[in-house]
Amino acid sequence: MHIFITTLGSRGDVQPYIALGRRAMDAGHRVTLCTCEKFKPMILEYGLEYGYMNNQFMELMQTDMAHDLMENNNNIFDTIKSFIRMYKQVEPMQWAAIDDITKAAMSAKPDLILYHPKSFIGEHIAEKLSIPKAIGFLMPMMVPTSDHPEIGFPNLPLGRWYNRWTSRITRLIMKQSSRKYVKAWRKQQGLKPLPRGSDFLHDASGQPIDYLLGYSQHVCPRPDDWPDHVHVTGYWTLARQDDWQPPDDLRAFLDAGHPPVYVGFGSMSGRDPKRLTDIIIKAVKQANVRAVLATGWGGLDAAELPDCMFKIDQAPHDWLFPRCSAVIHHGGAGTTAAGLRAGKPTVICAFAFDQPFWAKRVWELGVGSKPLRQKKLTVDQLAIAIGEVTNNPTIKQNAARLGEQLRVEDGLTNALQVIERLMVKKNES
Repeated sequence: MHIFITTLGSRGDVQPYIALGRRAMDAGHRVTLCTCEKFKPMILEYGLEYGYMNNQFMELMQTDMAHDLMENNNNIFDTIKSFIRMYKQVEPMQWAAIDDITKAAMSAKPDLILYHPKSFIGEHIAEKLSIPKAIGFLMPMMVPTSDHPEIGFPNLPLGRWYNRWTSRITRLIMKQSSRKYVKAWRKQQGLKPLPRGSDFLHDASGQPIDYLLGYSQHVCPRPDDWPDHVHVTGYWTLARQDDWQPPDDLRAFLDAGHPPVYVGFGSMSGRDPKRLTDIIIKAVKQANVRAVLATGWGGLDAAELPDCMFKIDQAPHDWLFPRCSAVIHHGGAGTTAAGLRAGKPTVICAFAFDQPFWAKRVWELGVGSKPLRQKKLTVDQLAIAIGEVTNNPTIKQNAARLGEQLRVEDGLTNALQVIERLMVKKNES
């Protein structure tokens, strides 16, 4: 079977899909992954085939406009307003991405398409090719439930109707934001217009679309009122390459004293990385701990560090985190998963999007500090949080216990089994 995967976003939106593609390849399948060209070397390194997509969205993420979007959004309504302001700039990029995904998929001639919601055109390409499809996502969104409100909405005491209403609003936003593109694309490809009332979780014929969620039920339990075609599989964790070796100076730093805390914010350093770096340095000193600082491609300004800190660009989380005492990060789904799998206490300093949600879950599970917001972060706040997670035995025990549960779970195999069942169903029909 040839599986075509398409996703769009930062490394956290790509790496789990590489992991899933690699597991599918190990099971004998062929896999093409279509995403921004920035990630082509990594995709090829793991043996997957690459489907071209331009880097325009990646470049947009490094602009002041994108940093404002990250720093000034406290809820779903702020996010909507920010996206409206960005619309004129994003629209041609969206058309270009759709064109790239279409060309890559048509060239690959796959047997199945798995698509991230931001690569929504995948559903319609699958219809054009008359092949099965599935959605792959990394957070519990867009499925109606009475248990809790949608990510980004306040947790108001308004009852079950409110929780389900927030999900309907989110799906409506998704539909409206993609409607223009889908309508034009389907007309161009000779497909019938979507029927009125169609939604994100059902295709043009009204059939449910299998929805694979790459996170753990131990971290966010599956609501009992979700339909059977929604699958919480467990995390999609990418194992490091067997030949990876840490630099000698990193190993020497780790061996020179107590396990350090890890601090890294991926692409999320905001408009003022120097301010954030200064806060980190002062908080690490105040908490009297050692630290490994990952500058990442977000651009943390770490030209001069005290002896208690060591700078790296990046290192495989599954190698580094078990050697640390705690992990401090922005709360992206992938980094959160890696820290929890390692059994380490967590401090999340969130910007926006799903990050405050994961920060709250970490706190509620008793495996980390109270959520912090990067925009209002202070030295004292961060130092107190570091002290709490490195000294509180209950937090450390809870984190270790959760890590054991997550390491037993095999999210990649669970997800692949769903995909393979879709192909069996197609062949039987």
